[in-house]
Order: sequence, then structure tokens, then C-alpha cells
Amino acid sequence: MHFIPEKLDDYVVAHSQDEPELLQQLNRETNQKILQPRMLSGHFQGRVLSMISKLVQPTTILEIGTYTGYSAICLAEGMSKNGELHTIDINEELYDFQRKYFDKSGYGDSIFQHLGNALDIIPELDKTFDLVFIDADKENYVNYFNVIVDKLNPGGIILSDNVLWSGKVLETKFKKEDTSTPALIEYNKLLKEDPRIETVMLPVRDGLTISRKI
Repeated sequence: MHFIPEKLDDYVVAHSQDEPELLQQLNRETNQKILQPRMLSGHFQGRVLSMISKLVQPTTILEIGTYTGYSAICLAEGMSKNGELHTIDINEELYDFQRKYFDKSGYGDSIFQHLGNALDIIPELDKTFDLVFIDADKENYVNYFNVIVDKLNPGGIILSDNVLWSGKVLETKFKKEDTSTPALIEYNKLLKEDPRIETVMLPVRDGLTISRKI
């Protein structure tokens, strides 16, 4: 969904850093072979994630929702020397696809894949994190926040994707089967009101929130 006119959006993309060649390949192969390619972070948001990571220079990164690995590689671009990125996904069919591109990226030795339910895996990780990216099932965003906030280092950053949900967060009535929209509304309220963090929401693509632990 475009929140600004498409021509202006195209101008923004054209005047931002080019998409690296490897990520162009990953983008193409995802669209050719993988279901729901819309889930990919893509060129512009990927460059935003990369820039934020480079500004933070995290030693430890946690990603909830790997999909085909595009966003993980973007985040790894800013990782400090000897840093590590832990990425969690429930879809084992994508594991080898992710690993292929992780190894091609040059960050393969620093990216650790975890298969399963993030709410079970995160408490078992004996790590604290400088940067966290949440881009998984929207119904569990509040639960993800609650399980990671105590593992976030002071000054650490949580990036939350899809927080505008194609503008549906403005709605007050939801279809019975729509559990994502009310969950995101609750999550956005939590990020605004939780005294442990400070938050700014950006209208980047489908909405990207940056929250900093105080």
C-alpha cells in the first residue's frame, strides 16, 4: 500500500541507496518460487533496516520472522565485528533457501537460524540483544514484546513491521476472522504507553515503528 502518491514513492526509492545485487537475486527468486512474496521487506525498507542497523552497530540481533532471509541480511550489514544475528521462523521448508543466501552474503557464519515457535525459543536464548526486528504473526506482537523487552539491552532498539496494516488500524469494526488488526491496534497502544521504551512510528511502506529501551 502506498501512503504517498506512487510517483513520489518511486522518487524516494530512486534517490535512496541501490539494492545490492545479491538482494536483487533474492528478491527475484522469492517472487518466482515462494508463496506470498509480498512478505518480503524489499528494496526500500531493506535499505531502511540496513541504515538503522549501521547506526546502532549491534553486537547481537534478534529477528522474529525470517521468511526468505532478505531482512536478516539487511540487518547483518550493520552488525559489529564478531556480532551475531539470531533469526526465528516456523516454516522449515524455507530453511535451506535462507541458508543459501546467508552463506552467499558473507554473513553466514554470524547468522543462526532457529526453527519453531518464537515464544518457546526466545526464553531459551542465553542472550541479550541490541537490536530486535519483529515481522511475524501479528496476533502475537504483544506477546513477542513481553518476552523480549527484558532481553533488550539499555538503549537497545525494537523495530516492528506492518504497524499500519494497510491503514486498517484506523478501523473500529472488524470482520470476525480479522484477528490481526485489533492485535496491532493493541500493540501500537502498548508501545506508546509502556514507560520502559520511547517510540516513534514511521509511515515507511506498511508502517515501521522504532522503539528504544530507556
